[in-house]
Amino acid sequence: MKTAYELLSLTKSHLVRKINLPMEATTIETIIQPETEIEKKILKDTTFRKGLMWGQPRYGHPEGKILFHIHDVFENIEKLKVDGETRRKLRLIALVHDTFKFDEHKGYPRDWSKHHSILARQFFESYSSEKDILDIIELHDEAYYSWRMIALYGREEEGEKRLEKLLYKLGDNLQLYYLFFKCDTQTGDKIQAPLKWFEETIQGIEIIL
Repeated sequence: MKTAYELLSLTKSHLVRKINLPMEATTIETIIQPETEIEKKILKDTTFRKGLMWGQPRYGHPEGKILFHIHDVFENIEKLKVDGETRRKLRLIALVHDTFKFDEHKGYPRDWSKHHSILARQFFESYSSEKDILDIIELHDEAYYSWRMIALYGREEEGEKRLEKLLYKLGDNLQLYYLFFKCDTQTGDKIQAPLKWFEETIQGIEIIL
């Protein structure tokens, strides 16, 4: 039997995507379904709302808009058997992690200080000082980048160093990072190789199915 959350998730978010309803037919709040005061406050920010509406269907993100990607990550979080505090943190990470892609630097050479993850961390710092959430927002793509260097680019030594740096920065928050990485990776049509590599390579995480 589906949970109340899952039943609600089958409404406007899916209708907008599947039958191409205009966004005016629904609202951001209907799709995100904010639960806490901090989630509600974040959704009132006009720049943040602009970021939620950014994106066209593309490889890895056939859902298009960031808004829909967050919804998909939320659905994966809902499937986890975790305590309420872990769920709260995962939702906040998911809500903010990609929302500043519209504003990141995309030129060459790339200005990594304006990567969307850095911009997202800076934004969330005005709402919370929770270091574990802030760090994972900033580092959420690092496992993928480490895998890409090793598996796709053949720069194994550089990739291993990047991975070591990630693990050092995460410290005791490795499991929380892994949970988010899994929920984020298992969306859209993303390749699953980075997640499988992470689960097979990293010691000290509790693998979930």
